[in-house]
Amino acid sequence: MIETQAIAFLIFIIGACIGSFLNVCIVRLPHEKSVVVPPSHCVHCQKPIRWQDNIPVVSYILLGGRCRFCKEKISWRYPFVELVTAIAFALFYFHFGLTAALAAYLVMLSGFIVAIFVDFEHRIIPDEVTVGGMVVGMIFSFLIPELHGFPSQQGIMPHLKSLLFSVLGVVIGGGSIYLMGLLGDFVFKKESMGGGDIKFMAMVGAFMGWQLALLTFFIAPFFGAVYGIVEKIRTKDSAIAYGPFLVLGALISLFKGDEIIRWILSGYGLR
Repeated sequence: MIETQAIAFLIFIIGACIGSFLNVCIVRLPHEKSVVVPPSHCVHCQKPIRWQDNIPVVSYILLGGRCRFCKEKISWRYPFVELVTAIAFALFYFHFGLTAALAAYLVMLSGFIVAIFVDFEHRIIPDEVTVGGMVVGMIFSFLIPELHGFPSQQGIMPHLKSLLFSVLGVVIGGGSIYLMGLLGDFVFKKESMGGGDIKFMAMVGAFMGWQLALLTFFIAPFFGAVYGIVEKIRTKDSAIAYGPFLVLGALISLFKGDEIIRWILSGYGLR
């Protein structure tokens, strides 16, 4: 128990540090800027941030939420992303344990976090997240067949089957939302689904396989529709950032998908 808590705390710290990097991605990727060069700096005065001012969450509190040099306010999003990432990493550890699958899902989760914040602010999901995540998901699927329910101790075949499930996930995940977009374009006579959403669902399929990707496709609209109605009433604008709801659907599918699928199949007497 003590060992588990110690590992969870370590993963929490790692998550906070990765959250700090995700902040850089959230700020720079929409503007097609490098996430490596230049080093972290104040967005107001452009001065480099000292290492002691770059400690996740802690530095924000010690600085009172302001830049050390120009005293301009630092966005609350920075510590929030760091804290959310840290907590999410720890929760994933408690669910999946210290396994190879955990590493893959933490990479996927990091992409989810970037997608949520960028899509809400800019109504785009960067290709670095979607296309890059798609490729990484297929690589992880080949290396870790347990991601798709195959054992890894039986030669090369489980790895190839896992890769096949990942490729099917890419095709069915991306294809399902692409077809929904075509239907929406026909009904509403305007673009109803962005290309970033299509590629994002392909990424989900690469990590989670075609079944959970398809389940995500059906779950996400329930949450997106409610938010869309509220926004339509509030702003008269029917367009919404759909990526965050795809993330929510994917997380529900990841943690409860097998149970939901069994429940659906049992209802039709198929299992």
